[in-house]
Amino acid sequence: MGPQQLTGWRKSSHSHFEENACVEIGFAPDVIGVRDTKQAGLPARPVLVCTADAFAAFLAHVTGER
Repeated sequence: MGPQQLTGWRKSSHSHFEENACVEIGFAPDVIGVRDTKQAGLPARPVLVCTADAFAAFLAHVTGER
């Protein structure tokens, strides 16, 4: 599945516009995409795509909710 199939992009509520540190997540069946908001002007913006389970494990790790 390619990044162009991801939809519903939204900016993280923990993004800090003042620090130029914003990320967005997009969705497709069973996968999550993560991209850098400040790269919006790039013709082919890099997107990290992972499974929904891997993304949930990542969030659990960074928030300490294991």
